[in-house]
Amino acid sequence: MRITMAAGVLAFGLAMAGSALGQSPAPARGAHAKPSLEGVWRINFILPMEAPPGTPQLVVSEKDAKVIAAAVGKALSEQFAAGLDPELPSLVPQSDGLPIVRGQRRARVVVLPVDGKLPYTAAARKEAEGFPPDGSSDNPEQRPNAERCLVGDGQPPLSSFSLDSEIQIVRTRDQVVILAEYGDDVRIVPLTSQHAPRALWSRLGDSIGRWEGATLVIETVGMPDGDRVRLAPTLIVSGDATVIERLTPISDRELLYQFTVVDPKVFTAPWLGEFSWFRTKLPMYEHACHEGNYSLPNVLAGARHDEAVAKAKVADAGR
Repeated sequence: MRITMAAGVLAFGLAMAGSALGQSPAPARGAHAKPSLEGVWRINFILPMEAPPGTPQLVVSEKDAKVIAAAVGKALSEQFAAGLDPELPSLVPQSDGLPIVRGQRRARVVVLPVDGKLPYTAAARKEAEGFPPDGSSDNPEQRPNAERCLVGDGQPPLSSFSLDSEIQIVRTRDQVVILAEYGDDVRIVPLTSQHAPRALWSRLGDSIGRWEGATLVIETVGMPDGDRVRLAPTLIVSGDATVIERLTPISDRELLYQFTVVDPKVFTAPWLGEFSWFRTKLPMYEHACHEGNYSLPNVLAGARHDEAVAKAKVADAGR
């Protein structure tokens, strides 16, 4: 029942997207008769999830794309420099700008709704705009999983940390494997119609796949609610969400990545996003997240310092 309903939602979304873009939703063929999705794919884009202020249109000119990318990149750099990772802003000037789909610059990832805004509930919108939240710093286990290097950007949808990001796809007869370089997340997708027992679900959720021609359709459920807040761009995906991904090689160089998120706890309606990955000959490297990781002990030490300062002020006031 779940996969049938989700497939229906996705089919409706793709049809509406095709109408909104003035083109057929059916995947286009490239110059090759049978382009393959296997190999290493890269993006180095600034991905605005929603429509930037003053830009309701989905497709923009190269001139406008440079202006929008500069504004969005500046805001992203300031957010990370102030509250997260001060090293990330150095990557922004080296990006390839806004995402490209079939040669067109896209001002945002969201295709549906047509206004380019995520259909958050009021509570979820408040949570997303309040990021990063003030988490507890009493123990390392209370810090976010991404900060503790327990999860990278392999959780669907594959839209986190889009600056110089790579994935590798390997196909066998019964499975498809997706390796995300950032975090060394490996998602094994069996080609079946039944999800595994809940006891076997991982931090990447439980994914099952099927082929629709050259398109790989993946349905994922059961992602941890503790990872509900995704980074760069900010996105909330709760533990109750169903994410349906479609990976279509539209040429030997370009892989169209479409995803629908069905999450009534966070969104008032399902929504559809898309962007393209591009084939690369660049190698993938080990993501050594915890080796020399000074951030976690510094976070806890900083909290102890703040507590000591506050305690000293109380003592001084009582004299």
